[in-house]
Amino acid sequence: MLGSHSRRGNCLDNACIESFFSHLKTEKIYLNEAANQAEVEQQVSEYILFYNQNRFQKRLNDRFPVEYRETATA
Repeated sequence: MLGSHSRRGNCLDNACIESFFSHLKTEKIYLNEAANQAEVEQQVSEYILFYNQNRFQKRLNDRFPVEYRETATA
């Protein structure tokens, strides 16, 4: 796994994904021990679905990302 993909010296390139990884770690990974890599992959997959479909976000007017996108395109 690579930790960063931004240009050297430009932290703003990665701000949104760094925020996501922070939430992933504090809301899922640190709270659930995994016995092997398959369990980690399962936890990450579960969290991505949760993050996009069930986790409301203040910056999206207290909506879920999927809901926000559907409203924006309607």
